[in-house]
Formats: sequence, C-alpha cells, structure tokens
Amino acid sequence: MRGRSSTDRLEALSLEIERKLQKALSSNSQRLQILQQLFADIALKVDDRARDAIMSENDAGIAPLDEREDGWLCFYEILANHFVRVPESGRRILELIVQLWSQSFASNIFALLFYKWLFEAPVDGKEISLRYSSALVQGATNVFWIDIQTNTRHFLSLYRYLLEDVALVPDRLTKISLQAGRDLFLLLSRFMFFYDQDHLLSSFLEHFPTFPNSFLVGGPADYFVIELSDQLQKLKIEPVLLHYLSRMSILQGLELRLSTSTRLKACLYSFTSPGGPTYPTRAVRHAAWNTLDLLFPIGRYPRHVISLFFRLLYPWYWPSSCWNFVMTCAMTLYYYILNLLVSIWESLRRSSHRRTHGE
Repeated sequence: MRGRSSTDRLEALSLEIERKLQKALSSNSQRLQILQQLFADIALKVDDRARDAIMSENDAGIAPLDEREDGWLCFYEILANHFVRVPESGRRILELIVQLWSQSFASNIFALLFYKWLFEAPVDGKEISLRYSSALVQGATNVFWIDIQTNTRHFLSLYRYLLEDVALVPDRLTKISLQAGRDLFLLLSRFMFFYDQDHLLSSFLEHFPTFPNSFLVGGPADYFVIELSDQLQKLKIEPVLLHYLSRMSILQGLELRLSTSTRLKACLYSFTSPGGPTYPTRAVRHAAWNTLDLLFPIGRYPRHVISLFFRLLYPWYWPSSCWNFVMTCAMTLYYYILNLLVSIWESLRRSSHRRTHGE
C-alpha cells in the first residue's frame, strides 16, 4: 500500500513539473522566472515528512541518510529514480524540456531529473543520445558551479553518480557520445576535489578516455592537472579555494609533462602574492605557498627569496607585512614561553611526586 501511495505522489509531482513546463512554454515574459523557480523546487531538500510520504521501498538507488556524506536528500534524487523505474512518467516532461532547450535552466532541469534515465533506460537514436548527453554535461556543469558559488554540496549525489556509476563503468559510458564522454571526464576532473572524491583519483585516471591531441598534451594525469589548474584560476570563493588547495597533496607522485608541471606551478605561484590578478587573501597565500613547497620542493628557498624581493618593490604592502611578521613572532614567542612554563611545572610536579614517595 505504501509503495502505491508513494508512486501516486511522485506521479502528482511529475504532473506539477509538466504543468510548470507547459506554462513556461506558453509564457514568453515569465519563462525564465518559471524555469528558475522549477529548478529551485526540484533542488530543494526533502523534509522528513515528505520523505516518508514519497519514498518507496524500491528506492534502491538512493543511499540512506545515515550513510550519506551530505546528510540530506533532495527532490531531484527521488524523481530521477522514479523516472528510471517508470520511464513513461517522464516522457512528456522530456518532450517539453526539448522544446525549451535553448532557455536558461532547461539543461539544469534535464540533468537533475534524467541523469539516471539517460544511462539506465533505453534511449532511441544516436542523434537523440548526442543531444541528451551534451545537455547532461552542460547542465551538470551549471549546477556544480552553483554549489561552488554557494559553497554547498546539494548536487553531490549527481556528481557521485556520474563518477562512480558512469565514468568508472565502461558499459554505461558507451551510452553517450564519445565527445560527451570526454567532456564528462574533464568536468569530473574540475570538481573532484570540491566534492572530496579524490580517493578515487587512481581509478579515475585508469578509465580516462583517449583524446585526439593526447600526443601533444600528455596522458590522463596531464589532462586532470590542466583542468584542475584552470579551475583554480576561476575560483573566487575563499573557503572553496582553500579547500581545493588542502586536497592537492594527492598530486604528489603523478608523472606529468614539463609543460603541465610548469602550468600548475605558475597557477599556484599566482596565489602567493597579494594584488592582481587573483587578489588572494592572506590565508590563501599561505595555503598556496604550502602546496607549492609540498609539490615542488626543489627551488623552494629561491622562490621565497624572489617573492620577498618583489614584495620590497611595493612599499604599500610593507605595513601589513611588518604587522603580520610581528604578530607571528609574538605568537610564536608566546607559545614557546607557555610550553616552557608547562614543561617546568610538569618537571617540578614529577620531582615533588618522587620525593614524596621516597620519604
């Protein structure tokens, strides 16, 4: 009974999505607003009462809340599962999305609702598959950037599915076009550190597709690092940038071409100095220095000397640099004295304890 009830509620949700898409199609003036609202609705977190009402016992593709890294469940995950189990329920929605293909948020909505359907349900025709796979990559790119801008993980389940159940499963990867598969791997490379999936990096690189220009660029590791370097240059949110830098120790030991290594080094070095073009904060500068010294230990001291020399060329940075230097020295001295006092106290206490027991 519960399964039928949950299915009925999901069908009602599908009809509501269809109604909003039809409204967007018929209203030129409000089309963007309607699609934006629909996207926000399907990306919403599901509260406990709604989850019990619409989830069925057959939702095997959705991890239980206590096993989820993000700690919440969104409507798009349940609907994506539903459209795989009942493809007819989403067919009309798919037709409406195709008619709205060129509109903002259309590819986002498609990616959230049909990312499982594209790989787990039969799709007719190569042309249709090419169109859908391109829209999936574009929509996934957009929603992942929304997570970046808000520093949230609402679309972690979408990323994990594309990584673990598509990129690492060759049979499913063949369901999309070759170019879309390559674009998908590049996309996953850019957001792997953000979604904390770098523990799968080795397996990910083993499944990396072949690119036509690989003889110029290099191997899978080179493509991954190039995409990562480009991604770092685009990041403007300090916590996200710090998170990326904190995960980069895993790049140690990767065999890279000289051009790729130089590109990564230049990218990191651009975050070590205040001012343009990146205008990094002090925390980012220190994190970039630590990452640079970790990945490229050779030339560490000359880099710092050169950086200090260039800092001296900009007198307006001297006051802040001097202040930070004084504060760092003061804190170091404070903790040194504190540790010294604690160690003296511990030695006196042990000495007193031995004398007491000796008597």
